[in-house]
Amino acid sequence: QVQLVESGGGLVQPGGSLRLSCAASGSSDSIDVMAWYRQAPGKLRELVASISTGGSIEYRDSVKGRFTISRDNAKDTVYLQMNSLKAEDTAVYYCKVHYVDYRRGVQYDDWGQGTQVTVSS
Repeated sequence: QVQLVESGGGLVQPGGSLRLSCAASGSSDSIDVMAWYRQAPGKLRELVASISTGGSIEYRDSVKGRFTISRDNAKDTVYLQMNSLKAEDTAVYYCKVHYVDYRRGVQYDDWGQGTQVTVSS
C-alpha cells in the first residue's frame, strides 16, 4: 500500500522556522517529482516547491529565499525547511509524490495527509 507520512508542522512565531518531512513507502515504482503544496482556509491548494529526481527545483515566488526543498533518494523522503515564516504562510501543507511505472507506462500521484503550519504571535 502506497503511503506518505508527513511530520514537522506546528505553531511558530513570525520569523521562526520549521522543517517538514514526508516519507514515502509501499510502492515498487520509481519516484519522480516530489513536491510540497499548501492550502489556507478559503483558498485553493497551491504549489510551494518541487524537486525532481535529478535535483531540479522550483519555488513559488512568495517563498523564494525563505524556504528550501530537498530530498533523500535513499530514504524516499522529501523535506521543506521553512525560515523567516510569516503569518501568510499559515496553511495545511501537503506533500505529493509523482510515481512512474516505466514497465507498464503508468504514472500516478499520491498525497500525504497534510500537516498544519500556523504562524502567529
